[in-house]
Amino acid sequence: MSQQNIGGASSSNDEGAGSSREHDRLLPIANVGRIMKHILPPNAKISKEAKETMQECVSEFIGFVTGEASDKCRKERRKTVNGDDVCWALGTLGFDDYGGALKRYLHRYRESEGEKVNQEQAGGGSGSHQPRNYLD
Repeated sequence: MSQQNIGGASSSNDEGAGSSREHDRLLPIANVGRIMKHILPPNAKISKEAKETMQECVSEFIGFVTGEASDKCRKERRKTVNGDDVCWALGTLGFDDYGGALKRYLHRYRESEGEKVNQEQAGGGSGSHQPRNYLD
C-alpha cells in the first residue's frame, strides 16, 4: 500500500504552498454540505465544524482508496485507474459492502452508456439527457 502523505502536511519551507495544496486536496465544502443535508431531515442544521470534519474525512478516504487502486495499477504496469480498480481497492481495504454497491453502480452505468451509444448510432439521440440514479 502507498505511504503517501495524503494528510496534506507541509514542511516549514513551503508553508504558503502547503495551504494551497491543502485546499486543492479537499472536496468543495459546499458539495460536502449538500450531501450531508440530503440525508438529514429538512429542518436539521449542520455546523461549519461538522462540514469541515466531514470534508477532511471524505477527502482522506478518497485518497486512501485511490492510492490502493493506483498501487495495483502500477504493479500491473497500467497508467489508468478505472472503476474496477476502485472496487478492488475497497474490498482489499475491508470495505466489501461498499465495493459491492459500487460494482452494481458500475454495471448499471456501463449498461446505460451502452444504451446511449446505441441510440446515438441509430440516430435516436435527441440531445436531452435525464439524470439517472444508478445506486437504486
